[in-house]
Amino acid sequence: MDTAAIYDRYAGTWFAGHSPVYAGWAAHVAATPKLAALIATLPPAKRQPNLVFAATRFLGCPDADAATWGAFLHERWPEVRTVVLGHRTQTNEPRRCATLLPALGLIAADTGKPLALIEVGPSAGLCLLPDRYSYEYDGGTRLGAGTPLLRCATTGDPPLPEALPAVASRTGVDVNPLDGTDPLTVRWLEALVWPGQDERLATLRAALATLEGLGTDRPHLVTGDLNERVADLVSAVPPTHTAVVFHSAVLAYLPPRERARFAATMATLDCRWISNENFVLDASGATVPSVHGDRFTLALDGRPVAYTGQHGATLDWFG
Repeated sequence: MDTAAIYDRYAGTWFAGHSPVYAGWAAHVAATPKLAALIATLPPAKRQPNLVFAATRFLGCPDADAATWGAFLHERWPEVRTVVLGHRTQTNEPRRCATLLPALGLIAADTGKPLALIEVGPSAGLCLLPDRYSYEYDGGTRLGAGTPLLRCATTGDPPLPEALPAVASRTGVDVNPLDGTDPLTVRWLEALVWPGQDERLATLRAALATLEGLGTDRPHLVTGDLNERVADLVSAVPPTHTAVVFHSAVLAYLPPRERARFAATMATLDCRWISNENFVLDASGATVPSVHGDRFTLALDGRPVAYTGQHGATLDWFG
């Protein structure tokens, strides 16, 4: 798919109804050959709208109209290119914990053991803190006492736990783990939040404050390729704990062969597996796209159980 087509798809699918600013910028790229050609000089993996847009905002571009953004991109292109090449779309979305929690609760109830969480592609590790937040589903009773408070609308009667699962350990593996206490890193994480999503930004900041307050109890993040490290991380979990490997909006950044390799590895490991992506990996490692373009599919041990909002605001359980 060429650059203009990619940006057109993002404008109409991922950004539509979620960020008018980004929808306008993406549509402007799709309709402006010079902009699309400029972005096309980047390596293919670096042309994604989320990354290019975040880079301009990181450099000070206002959340203005598309023409203003296009002029900024042209005038500051060397700087934008440097930021894009030196960063990744490692969005930390703690609100996704609200959609992961029912699956975590099912695992905890099934095994009766504390969970040893292992996240592949954790960025700064904010989704490794599900027991440190609090939750409110459909405006009902609050679950947990931490911050931020994560609100989620549901359908299909998801199996919400009566209490937060006990977490014994938190480990993540990432090719570029981020330090969520570093000011420059925090600024990049904030730039990745789409314009107009003030609640999402406030949630990110509250979760970062929770992370900083943990001190030496912060998640243990290791540098490495998820396919190279996940088996060793699972094998290190003691039998008194339940190993849970999970990921959210990560596998889309892997080439198909590496996704298939990951699926094959997961089939051999003594662990539970939670996937929250815009596709499901079948037993062969092939991808089965979600039927809803702007939502993810939540799968437990390879079996789809729900559709989820891409940023954790909705959970449609299959029942």
